Amino acid sequence: MVKSSGGIAGQPEGSGGATPLTGNQILRLLPRAALDAIAPWLEEVGLRVGDSLFEPGDDVTHAYFPLNGAVVALVLPMRAGRAVEAATVGREGAVGGIVSLGHKPAFARALVQIPGRAARISVSRLETAKHAAPGLHDVLVCYADCLTAQVLQSVGCATVHSLEARSARWLLMTHDRLQRADLPLTQEALAEMFGVARTYMTRIAGALQRRGAISYRRGIVRIERRELLEEAACECYGSVRRHFERILPGLYPTLEP
Repeated sequence: MVKSSGGIAGQPEGSGGATPLTGNQILRLLPRAALDAIAPWLEEVGLRVGDSLFEPGDDVTHAYFPLNGAVVALVLPMRAGRAVEAATVGREGAVGGIVSLGHKPAFARALVQIPGRAARISVSRLETAKHAAPGLHDVLVCYADCLTAQVLQSVGCATVHSLEARSARWLLMTHDRLQRADLPLTQEALAEMFGVARTYMTRIAGALQRRGAISYRRGIVRIERRELLEEAACECYGSVRRHFERILPGLYPTLEP
């Protein structure tokens, strides 16, 4: 369940602090006409870890734009009770009703992985805004292309790369999204995300700690030396990031100096 904090229309860009217009890369990059078309209908909601925004088969009634440090995972539940992550979405993107027309059934579960805030709009309002401002549709289509690339790269990554390299890639992407060194992640959550036993994930985290790339304390993974984490990661991290930049420069979040 997500908690609404009321409408956020009328908050000007650069009004001090992180507003929905600066806390999400898609909203930040929208042309003025597109922003004017969507802003009156956005509301800010709280996302708690473990919240499900929608389940497979649900009608997708809202689109969510994660703000700043919030991260949502798209996961596929399996019969045995386990779940496989297909993609993660943070400040660079959105989930739910982005390019489809009208309410459509969800294929995956949208699960809040890292808590925070999101800007939300109903799918019907979003469709109205797309028609009123074609620039909104164009930006969302570009993002959908980037999300598809991330999913396809993840499939290849899971097939041929080691869990240590995959973990390093995922931590780098999370570091980019949160823009801070301390990542609120438990080893249990990481193990569930990669579909492995917690003891296996503990060994992988230990290997990255011995490299000097990260440190770990209860519920927090700290990025100690990013360059060492980049060395441990597979090429998938760079491939996805470069694709984002080719399709829509500025969409992928880069660390602030």
